[in-house]
Amino acid sequence: MREIYRKRVETLLEALPYIRLFNGKTVVIKYGGAAMSSADLKEEFATDIVLLRYMGIRPIIVHGGGSEVSSLMRRLDLPVKFIDGLRVTDEATIEVARMVLVGKINKEIVSLINRYGARAVGLGGDDGMLLVAEKLLRKAPDGSIVDLGQVGEVVSVNTSLLDLLGPDYVPVVASVGTGSAGESYNINADTVAAAIAGAIKAEKLIFLTDVAGLLSDVDDEDSLISECTATDLQSMVENGQVSRGMIPKVEAVLSALSRGVEAAHIIDGRVAHSVLLEILTDAGVGTKVLPGYRSKEKQL
Repeated sequence: MREIYRKRVETLLEALPYIRLFNGKTVVIKYGGAAMSSADLKEEFATDIVLLRYMGIRPIIVHGGGSEVSSLMRRLDLPVKFIDGLRVTDEATIEVARMVLVGKINKEIVSLINRYGARAVGLGGDDGMLLVAEKLLRKAPDGSIVDLGQVGEVVSVNTSLLDLLGPDYVPVVASVGTGSAGESYNINADTVAAAIAGAIKAEKLIFLTDVAGLLSDVDDEDSLISECTATDLQSMVENGQVSRGMIPKVEAVLSALSRGVEAAHIIDGRVAHSVLLEILTDAGVGTKVLPGYRSKEKQL
C-alpha cells in the first residue's frame, strides 16, 4: 500500500514544475479524431480540460468533425471529395458543415466541459468576426489552381473577442469562418488552431491525432520522433517522409511556430488523458516540435 501512495506522490511531484511554468499561460488544443468519437475518450478529454483550467492554465479548444460531416453528407447523397487532406466544399457542403460543426458538435463539447465544472463558451468563426477568411487557392504540381470551393484560409483573428471572455471561460471554436462580404467558409481545423495560437502567441499548440505522433517510418508506429525542430520537420516534408494526409497538420505546426508559438505537439488522442500526459509529464505521449532553440527551460 505504501508503494502505491509513493507512486501517486511521485506523479504529482513530476507535474509540479510544469504546473508552475505554465500557470497563467494559454494552450490551444485542436480536438479531433478518435478522441471525439469514443464516449470514454470524450469524457477523459473534458476532465483534462477542466483540470488544466483549475491549475491556472487557460485552454482554448478548436475542433473539427470531418467524419460526422462526411457521414451526414453520404446520408444526404452528397459527394464527399478531398484534395491533399482538404474537403472540397460547395454550397450544399458548407451548409452541412455548419449544421454539424456549429449546431451539433460544438454544443456537445461545451455541454460536457460545463458538466465537469468549467465554464465553456461555444463559438463559430463568424461569431464576433472571430475568424475572417478568404478563399483558399492552392496550386497543383503543374502550376494550375486547384478549386476547393468554399474552403477558406484565415486572414485575421479577432483576439479581442477571446480577451473579452477572459481567463475564467474556456472558448470552444468551430472551424468555420466568414468572409468580408459575409460569405461562409469551411476551414481546416488544424489551420484554425494554428491561426488562433499564432495570433495570441500561445505557449503551446496541441494537435490530437489518431497516430502516435510524427514517425520516421510512416509504416512503423514504433518509430516515433519524440522531439524535433521546425527545420527538422521541414526537411521531413521535403524528403517525402510526411504522409499526404498529415500535410495540413504539418503546415499548421510550421505556421504557428513561425508566428511565435513556443512549442507545437502532435499527440496520440487514442491514449486516455493524453493532453495531461503531454503537458504535465517528462515523457509525454507524442512529438514535440520546437522553433529551433533547445534551452532547458523551453524544453519543459
